[in-house]
Formats: sequence, C-alpha cells, structure tokens
Amino acid sequence: MLFKDFVEINPSVKLTKDANYPFVRMEDITPGRRYVSASIVRMAGGGAKFSHGDTLFARITPCLQNGKISQFRAKSGQLGFGSTEYWVFRAREGISDPSFIYYLANSHLIRKTAEKSMVGASGRQRAIIGAIEDLKIDAPTLKNQRQIAAILSAYDDLIENNSRRIAILEEMAMQIYEEWFVNYRFPGHEAVPLVESELGPVPEGWDVVSAADAVEVNPKVKVPKEGEKPFAPMGCLSEVNMLISNVEERAGNSGAKFQNGDTLFARITPCLENGKTAYVQFLPSPESVAFGSTEFIVLRSKKLTPEFVYLLARSDSFRNNAIKSMAGSDGRQRVKEACFASYMLALPDAKTLEKFHGMVHPMFDMIYVLARKNENLRQTRDLLLPRLISGELDVSTMPVPEDMAA
Repeated sequence: MLFKDFVEINPSVKLTKDANYPFVRMEDITPGRRYVSASIVRMAGGGAKFSHGDTLFARITPCLQNGKISQFRAKSGQLGFGSTEYWVFRAREGISDPSFIYYLANSHLIRKTAEKSMVGASGRQRAIIGAIEDLKIDAPTLKNQRQIAAILSAYDDLIENNSRRIAILEEMAMQIYEEWFVNYRFPGHEAVPLVESELGPVPEGWDVVSAADAVEVNPKVKVPKEGEKPFAPMGCLSEVNMLISNVEERAGNSGAKFQNGDTLFARITPCLENGKTAYVQFLPSPESVAFGSTEFIVLRSKKLTPEFVYLLARSDSFRNNAIKSMAGSDGRQRVKEACFASYMLALPDAKTLEKFHGMVHPMFDMIYVLARKNENLRQTRDLLLPRLISGELDVSTMPVPEDMAA
C-alpha cells in the first residue's frame, strides 16, 4: 500500500476566524517524547492545522534530523495549529491507527526517506512531501497495528511519567531557591532582621557580591587532545530543564571544558533566549572532564553551591541581565562576560547554603536517575520499533506489557 493511501497527509482542517486555538511551536516538541501539547494559545492564522491524535512531523533541518516528531495531545476532537514547518499525518478510518502512524513516522522507512529528499539553501533545507507520498509500505491489519502501538506505548508511558517527575522535581528546586534567596523566607528567617543594602533589604549577615565574585566563569579545565572524549554540542541542551542528552564522543579539545557540577549557559542568540541551560552530572567521576560547543559559558560555584549556580542561571533576572549585554551581528549576538560583574546578588551565610544543598542535591540526583531510566527505555523502544514495524517480530504472539505502563 502507498503511504498516502494508508495515511491522510496534511488533512483539511477549518479553524474559525478570530477564534483562539492551541498553537504548537517547533520548540514545544521534544525529540523522543511521544506527545506534544500546545504551550500557548493564538488567534487562528497561517500554519499547519491538526486535531487531537494527529502526528506532527518536522520537515526542516535540523529539526527533522533531530527527530522532532510528536502526536498532538488535546481534548478529544480539539483542533490546533502550529509551525508552517510541520507535515500532519492522520489515520484513515478503518485502515490505520493514530498511534501506529506516530510510530511509523518515527521509523527509518519514513524519516530517512524524508531526510534524503531535503533540498534548499544550507541551514534551511526542507523535505519534499512527494518522496514519502508514494512510498510503499507493508500495512499490518488494524488489530496488529494496535498491538504494535500498545507494546511501544508501554515504553512511552513510562518515559512520560518519568519526564513529569523530572519537571516536578526541577520546579520544586526552583521554588525553594526563590523562596529562600529571592523572597528571603529561608528556615529561621523570622529571627534574622533585614538590613539595607544596594540591593534593598537583605538578611543580616548576608553579603552583597557580584556574580563574578560568587561564580567562576569559564574555569580552567584541561582536556587532552588525544583520544575521544565526551562532547556536548548545543543540540544536547534542553530548553526546559537541566538535562544533557545525546552526548557524542569526539577527538580534540576545542570548545568549552567542564566537569560534573558545572552549569552550561548558552551565550548566543536565540539559544539563550530559548532557555538552553544545563547542569552537568553525566560524567563518571569528579575528576572526569568533557568539552562542548564554543557557544557555552561554563559557570562553576566559588562561594555558593553547584545547585544554586544552576538555579541562578535559570532565573529570569540573571538571564535578562545576560541578554541585555548581547552584542554582535544580527542573528549571531553573544553574551559579554563582563555582564556577570554587574549582576549583584545576596550571598547567604554558610549554614543556610549547607541546608539548601542538603535539600536540593537529592532532587538533582533523582532527576539524573530518572533521565538515565528514560534513556534505557528509549533505547529498548527504538530497538523494537523497526522489528515491529517491519513484521520481523510476530505481534500476534506477543503479550502487551501492561504491567510496564503502571
């Protein structure tokens, strides 16, 4: 069967003029995560249009190569729209299953065919829809499609649950940071009077210092030229959490150098504005070193704690200060490191910092544990995907792993 006969490609969707609908931005899609929900609402306009359950498939570089493919999640029957750079795939009634289509879209058969068709100017290449429309596929029965989708969904459900826990843990850590160090409601604050400073009232005994005094910017780290080492390109960083994924192995040592406990802070537009900031904890030991993009600024604690530095770097005031310092040609503006000397903060006493570390460090550890679990689940799912889609594995004799989704 041809792909276009199995799947409805870019189905017709009518949005009511002047009405508001969920809008899915390209940055809302996280590679490897099945579902995407709209982060904002906009008045109906141009772009790809879709309904709950449709699969959104990025057609532009590097989004396609990075695997920006997700299933739109909303209220049943709810419509939405988004980037013009999406193809939309919808199930045909009685022929195909929406969940199976999502997994089919992620298979090498569809993704690699689309990637090979890309044309256009460097950095803005787009896949050609005709390359996949007439692609011949082996269409399983609806029953087998649903069986395949159920097996793979068990892994994705676990990944989704772990991802929600990661988001909650990071949000809790940020709330503690803001409560203690922005609102000054730390344990025992009732007994500590506020005194005037250049920042306004701060707890007595806390010093007002610059970020450059409290944080080491681009610390000196030696990375040997010989042999392959962990390398983190900009694409490894998330826009919404601390995680670093898809770390590569590369020779050489050109780029930012870092160790566990360091914070990677994107210094170039639009990566900084989009939120690319990460906390390093994937290296095997405290002595291990890695390197990454030249567009990272590495931040390391001098007088704070590693967790404090990361949460500070995620704060709006710190980021806005860095953004205001940006200079350079349009589209390639970079943060000036001098901005850290002009950003002032209240330096807590050692006892408060120790309590803070004791509270949030286990949260950071658990985030890493959950991220590793997700990585293992994705690897298993991705090994099963081509074998199930191709029919190499007989799904009729495979039980759905319902206990995994619990």
